Amino acid sequence: MGLSDVDGHPSGYFYKHTDNEPYALVKSCSPLYIETVNGQRILDATGGAAVSAIGHRNTRVKEAIGSQLDEVEYCHSSFFKTTAALQLADLLVESTDGALTRACFTASGKLKKLRLHYCGLQADDQLGSEAVETAMKLARQYFLEIDPNTRRHRFIARQGSWHGCTIATLAVGDFKVRKAPYTPILPENVSQVLPCHAYRGLKKNESHEAYIARLAQDLEDEFYRVGPETVCAFIVEPVVGTALGCVPPLPGYLEAMRAVCDRHGALFIYDEIMCGLGRSGTRHAWQAEGTPPDIEIVGKTLGSGYAPISAILINQKVIEALRHGSGCFTHGQTFQNLPVSCAAALEVQCIIQEEDLVTNVARMGALLSSLLHARFDAHPYVGDIRGRGLFWCIEFVADRASKAPFPAVLNIAKRMANRGLEPGYDISLFAATGSADGWLGDHFLLCPPYIVSESDVEEIVTRVVKVVESVFEDVRREGLMKGIVDGFFEGEKGEMLPNGARPHDASTNGNGPDDEPMNGIDGISGPGAIERSQDAPIAV
Repeated sequence: MGLSDVDGHPSGYFYKHTDNEPYALVKSCSPLYIETVNGQRILDATGGAAVSAIGHRNTRVKEAIGSQLDEVEYCHSSFFKTTAALQLADLLVESTDGALTRACFTASGKLKKLRLHYCGLQADDQLGSEAVETAMKLARQYFLEIDPNTRRHRFIARQGSWHGCTIATLAVGDFKVRKAPYTPILPENVSQVLPCHAYRGLKKNESHEAYIARLAQDLEDEFYRVGPETVCAFIVEPVVGTALGCVPPLPGYLEAMRAVCDRHGALFIYDEIMCGLGRSGTRHAWQAEGTPPDIEIVGKTLGSGYAPISAILINQKVIEALRHGSGCFTHGQTFQNLPVSCAAALEVQCIIQEEDLVTNVARMGALLSSLLHARFDAHPYVGDIRGRGLFWCIEFVADRASKAPFPAVLNIAKRMANRGLEPGYDISLFAATGSADGWLGDHFLLCPPYIVSESDVEEIVTRVVKVVESVFEDVRREGLMKGIVDGFFEGEKGEMLPNGARPHDASTNGNGPDDEPMNGIDGISGPGAIERSQDAPIAV
């Protein structure tokens, strides 16, 4: 039974599709499993969209939310403050070991001025996107406080990045499938440089040190191309998430990028919405490298799905500029410090600390890495296995030697996600595309909750192996592999197309407007999904 046909009646629910939403209806859940009305018990190996940290149905968080509702459900931060918001801000700041000194929680609503003590905003819809935009606004205001006539208004990010689905964050990011339809309405004060992606970017016989130096020069050149006096900040995902698939930085990379930013007086911003707060095996992903930012953006596992909330963390340099200038951040929203969200996030973070779950992430991440490599290193269509902590990706290629991606019409990643949700496979896989060039390339992510045990990790890998073997057996049986020879793919009409071509559509295999994976083409799943993909229009 789909969500558009509950109890036999049409539903007013609209997520993406004008016809029936092709998603299973949830009946209940347990810490690591989602149970549907058709009797399936699906292993949540992705934590939703890398959101779940402590698993589902945690009693402590449920009680914390109830206690907060008994105290106060809503109060506007122009008039009041709550203990939950204050304690959450302190906890997050303390977790940075003094590198960052204030916390600002983001949400949607009306514009107001927030006095400088702590800045707390609860996000009620596009959480990460709004947090990134808040960070961008703060970076701009930082320079205005120093010089009201500043020319700094530009932002530099990286190719293959994903920073959100609002207008400004789409512009900053470079997830082509999601960005292309909206290009005409996006601001143009942003640009992208090369990412640190050794699997795709490291040249033959190039050392890691030389590669990092080349990337630093690329950023340096971009500063001079746009004018260093015009740049507010460089925005980076320390471990790249959806778009490229769990790509960690090489040692020394973040330090080299920081040096370029410092040389030109620009701020350094980390987007850790997906990879932060323990997901990568350290409290903050940047702590593994020892290079702190000026501003850090966190979310997803902040509330672990129990309540919508995200945040930006700010260093003292930025705070001092505001203090000696206007004394306030010109930003604010209606659900600032929503008590329920702050209380839920506070309890989640306390659980992570008290149960030492970040240590478990590192331990179970090492096991997950070992098992994935053992099962897939020799697989003829696995190009790369990468990640950190409980944040891992498998990238599939048509040819391991050349790293050529599969033709988009095969929908390899989407087939994996669809197959995983079928009875008998029962595992969620976070499928995405574009890891090769922004359009082509198939991969999926594994990002289970921090509470997984050794047996849970082993079960995840067992189910993943079953899905991958099944999908490639289908593709072989359908005769689709035989056309992939010498860098060419045989189209439906017999014509030979380069593997890089996008017949009918390559781009539509992208993901949803946020970080959530989509099943089938444009989210279409079930019978006929693959066939329908070949009739989809090309996105431009």
